[in-house]
Amino acid sequence: MNATGQNTQLDLGHWVLRLIAAFIDGIILTIIAWILLAILLVPLIFVGAFGGFWAVYGTFLVIPFAGGILWFIYAVIIESSWSATLGKRILGLRVQTVNGGRPNINQLVLRNISKIFWLFLLLDWLIGVATPGDRRQKYMDRVAGTTVVQTSQPFASVSPPPPPPPPPS
Repeated sequence: MNATGQNTQLDLGHWVLRLIAAFIDGIILTIIAWILLAILLVPLIFVGAFGGFWAVYGTFLVIPFAGGILWFIYAVIIESSWSATLGKRILGLRVQTVNGGRPNINQLVLRNISKIFWLFLLLDWLIGVATPGDRRQKYMDRVAGTTVVQTSQPFASVSPPPPPPPPPS
């Protein structure tokens, strides 16, 4: 920690937990995306509205962007309700302001904007780790005045039962 209260050391465990949380969220969003794809896009292909070029190549252009928009919307809505996405909640992480408060919708939009395209998110993480400041914040967290903190142990829902008593002698 430096004089301003920022963590200047790289906390690799923190970033691994955030990566796993993003992976969990990605699985959830993939399921949602496939359902939406089946409902919206597949019928249009069979009717012929997206035949030819769009049926083959258009989906490779549209689906990644649509997935990024879906991830952005998911993150903003869920974090505004619970201060964490489902992946973050499972791993005991929470989004808060740098002062410890609850972030407002503008801060959540700003911190999640890089999720629209995977390359922007990768750059957001790399710039956050490589530049001076709190090394637990991605760059857009710094811009938004937010941070992700550990609130409990990963996968901890209930405390383990006490050990059994020793056998009588």
